[in-house]
Amino acid sequence: MKIYLSRLIIGFIFYSLVTLVSCKKEAIVPYILPENTKLLLTSDSIKTWKIARRYNGKTRMNMGDCFLKYRQRFYKNGIVSDNNAENQNCGPSLEATWEIITAENGFSYFKFKGDQLPELLGQEEDHKLFKILYLSNDSLTISFTHVQFSERRTITDYLVREDIEIKDRDFHW
Repeated sequence: MKIYLSRLIIGFIFYSLVTLVSCKKEAIVPYILPENTKLLLTSDSIKTWKIARRYNGKTRMNMGDCFLKYRQRFYKNGIVSDNNAENQNCGPSLEATWEIITAENGFSYFKFKGDQLPELLGQEEDHKLFKILYLSNDSLTISFTHVQFSERRTITDYLVREDIEIKDRDFHW
């Protein structure tokens, strides 16, 4: 009985250690921005981006008319704006300032700041951070947290230059 009990305890300890090691999360390495970040984002003076895909956590979101028509413009002078008001039933347009900040953990963010942000985003602060996951001449990937139905969610947007064609962009379940 003692041998059986000691084998059971040793087996449990071994199983616990294997489980602990295999469940350990991998460290997420921050994306390092290219040296020409501002040029990639704004071109010589302004660049317009459109949403190619949007994810809510790991779930791909439907892209209705407002998402398909949505355009975000980054100006070299530090202004960011969108075209919502130009599209029927898509809400007011945003105009804010933008800057790039780097947190202590090494992650880089766009910081949008403006008087419209509390109303448009349903928040108290006049600023919003968007984590930069990738940036090239053709594409930009950002993520941000959003409270929806009293639940905090991470939204990831895959944006491309306005002139790039994307297959299956009008995705619907």
